Amino acid sequence: MNWDFQQADTEHLSRWKKWRRTSSKSLKKALSEVKGLSSYLVLWRHDIHSIEGKFGTGIQSYFSFLRFLVLLNFIIFILMFSFVTLPTIISQYGIFNSTIAYISPKNIDDICTIYKPSGNKGLVYFYTYLKDLLSGTGFLEVTSLFYGYYSIDAVWISVMSYNLPLAYLLATFAYLTLSSLWIIKRSVEGFKQNLVHDADPFQSYCNKVFAGWDFCITDPSAARLKHRSLQYELQTDLQEEKLKQKIAERKMGEKLRIYTLRIFINIIVIAILSGCFYSIYRVTVFSQENSSVNLLVQYLPSMVITLANFIGPLIFAFLIRFEDYTPAFEIKLTLLRCVFVRLANIGVLLFSLWSQIAGCGSDKCKPCGYNYKLYPCWESDVGQEMYKLMIFDFIVILAVALFADFPRKLLVTHCSWKLVQWFGHKEFEISDNVLEIIYGQTICWIGTFFSPLLPAIATIKYFIIFYVKKIVLIHTRKPAARPIRASSSNFFFLVVLLIGLLLAFIPLGFSIARIPSSKACGPFRNYNTSWEVIPDTILQFPTGLQQILFGIASEAFAVPFFVILCIIMFYVIALARAHKRVVEQLREQLVLVRSGPTLY
Repeated sequence: MNWDFQQADTEHLSRWKKWRRTSSKSLKKALSEVKGLSSYLVLWRHDIHSIEGKFGTGIQSYFSFLRFLVLLNFIIFILMFSFVTLPTIISQYGIFNSTIAYISPKNIDDICTIYKPSGNKGLVYFYTYLKDLLSGTGFLEVTSLFYGYYSIDAVWISVMSYNLPLAYLLATFAYLTLSSLWIIKRSVEGFKQNLVHDADPFQSYCNKVFAGWDFCITDPSAARLKHRSLQYELQTDLQEEKLKQKIAERKMGEKLRIYTLRIFINIIVIAILSGCFYSIYRVTVFSQENSSVNLLVQYLPSMVITLANFIGPLIFAFLIRFEDYTPAFEIKLTLLRCVFVRLANIGVLLFSLWSQIAGCGSDKCKPCGYNYKLYPCWESDVGQEMYKLMIFDFIVILAVALFADFPRKLLVTHCSWKLVQWFGHKEFEISDNVLEIIYGQTICWIGTFFSPLLPAIATIKYFIIFYVKKIVLIHTRKPAARPIRASSSNFFFLVVLLIGLLLAFIPLGFSIARIPSSKACGPFRNYNTSWEVIPDTILQFPTGLQQILFGIASEAFAVPFFVILCIIMFYVIALARAHKRVVEQLREQLVLVRSGPTLY
């Protein structure tokens, strides 16, 4: 009896295991088929594979990075449009029985609430429309593109109330958090690949000699370039080893000469940066005080920033030749200087604007807390500056392609002069092109709070840039003679992008928490600062929930939480070091196995 029961139970378990196994296989097969079908829906899949086949993985990484920014900006646009723009449009047109609730400002001087946008009325010339389209003024200033359009306190849809100021601020936090998490996730993946590659110099040599060929290449010229690339990488490694040996053998007098020269060159670099920053500051102040003169004056800050972004890297590339660094460190230092000058220029522009907005005398700022005469709706003015930077950056990219790259290609192809042939075809420099689009993405992150639909413009901009750069690459450029690996380049691109995002946190945090919000426009006109909507909303919660939230924000919670995080971090670091030691021991054992005697 017991034997029959155990046999039936075993048969039941085996049937259950068989069903689980069959179900698991079916699910994996279905997921594999769905994944295979979804791969055909990936944006620019065929184009990027074609570029990879002709030019290798280094240049392909740039276009994959550009695709990532298109998707990121599109998601940010969907987020801002769904939670900020769409509820405002629905309420203004009365869709779904929606209405608008306005709250009269309290304890605010009437002079602070005066805001008269320069919207066009009556007969307007075409030039005026073009000027407004390029500068964000006129008819564009009163559209949903800028902050001043969202002067609504709440939206009532049937019986539900939608707190627009809270939604505006939370949507801002959401797109910054989403960008951070997505970039960090991709950075960790690239860091793993880079760490594996650079873990052991001997392994690096083996990879280049035995596994360095890119089998995606089908074009003969690209194959020759890959040969030269591998040869250059091996030569560079040998030169670096030779240079390290030379550095170790330097005498005190030679070291003193090199360090003195480096200090002098860095003083020159700091002087150049200071000159760029001061020029941007003075031009921004002049442009804001005389913005009504003409379009050229309005675009002066954008023009000076673009000029600084062009001239600065050329000077840095020339000066670093005299600093006697290793080739790898020379490239990294030059790129870091270029990153700094591009991103710092944006920071100087914003500092110049804030010095005009909130840094005025006590008489000008006393009634409203900011310069209400020059900036009755200062958020829209900052949004217009970010809009002009993005538009001008896009115009410059198109102009360089149309009026520099293609004419150069025609001259080199059809003109036999020695001077023209000496210039030759320009190389497709991956790092410069990446810094170009990271600069535009940083502008988008900063400007989205002041211009909620700016991510839509960025999406269209990068979408067009993809095809422009593809045409330029195929017809006018040649790959760089010193390409970088796809793994290291992707990781570097994302690290620089993360630096741009961290830079965007600073001006946005300062604008939200410190500068008084405009009293004449925007959803935060009833709050001293934009941040005040958070504690004001928390005060409407039940008492118990209020105590929990305020307790989390207090020092009594923050200090122990920080200590626990530090302990966890130290534990993870110790664990990583232990794993590293184990890996090193295994490598030593593999070396012993390879060098040991053969037993058979």
